[in-house]
Amino acid sequence: MTEEKRARDGLAMALFAYGLWGLFPIYWKQISEVPAVEVLAHRVLWSMVFVALLVVGQRRLGRVIGVLRDATSRRAMLLSTSLISVNWGLFIWAVSDGRVTEASLGYYINPLVNVALGRLVLGEELRPRQRAAIILAAVAVGALTVAQGELPWVSLVLAGSFGLYGLVRKKVDVGAVDGLAIETGLASPIALAYLLFLQPTFGHLTPANPRTSLFLVGAGVATSLPLLGFAGAARRLRYTTLGMVQYLAPTLQLGCAVLLYDEPLSLERGLAFSLIWIAIAIYVSDRGPRARLKET
Repeated sequence: MTEEKRARDGLAMALFAYGLWGLFPIYWKQISEVPAVEVLAHRVLWSMVFVALLVVGQRRLGRVIGVLRDATSRRAMLLSTSLISVNWGLFIWAVSDGRVTEASLGYYINPLVNVALGRLVLGEELRPRQRAAIILAAVAVGALTVAQGELPWVSLVLAGSFGLYGLVRKKVDVGAVDGLAIETGLASPIALAYLLFLQPTFGHLTPANPRTSLFLVGAGVATSLPLLGFAGAARRLRYTTLGMVQYLAPTLQLGCAVLLYDEPLSLERGLAFSLIWIAIAIYVSDRGPRARLKET
């Protein structure tokens, strides 16, 4: 495979992954009548089933078991499972509660949170433009808090939980698919117990409601497909290219919020988004040395 074709395939995979993530609000809106906790439980359970089939089919079970046998890796995966569960559950709730705009703001902020965590936790040096981008993002959040009279906690928890999730996963030598298999495997007993406890059992997953049932079961595939696309893109693209494409997801989410679901983009939110976009422009214009993503 030529380098040009490799990059072209990687870009297609990245657009596929971030495009699906950006359109997730449309998917979750189809089952907005189902409580967010129940949707999360179904998402975890059916993702586990789908990814387990992939792991077995690709003969990766040995790798998964190897990670779980290591005590340090096992503790890290338990923590990452908790963080991604919070992130998934809050995003589902935000969509059903008409807070897609706030959710998109969280994913705009997330890359800047990653840079801040790298400085605070890993001791990485910040270049001047990175520092300026983080300060500007903090100003945007502060201004939004003052204007609205409340902290944009949905945005901050989404950005923070996903940032911490990435930090934890950075410590574990596990691929994207294997990691998702472990995380959903660890969370599945709780999800299954919750679904069995519901009345009726498995909640809205009933023959009497085939459309809702299809979306609940399909959540496993919907969760896994963009992850597979991302894993493929990460192996083929430079970090800078992948970093640019990632903003497709929150942009599509914001478009869904404003254009499809008539969520108001108030003046204060518009100003906050403008500051965040400027911060992002400063961040992506930084020409410092970038590492290539490791193969997953």
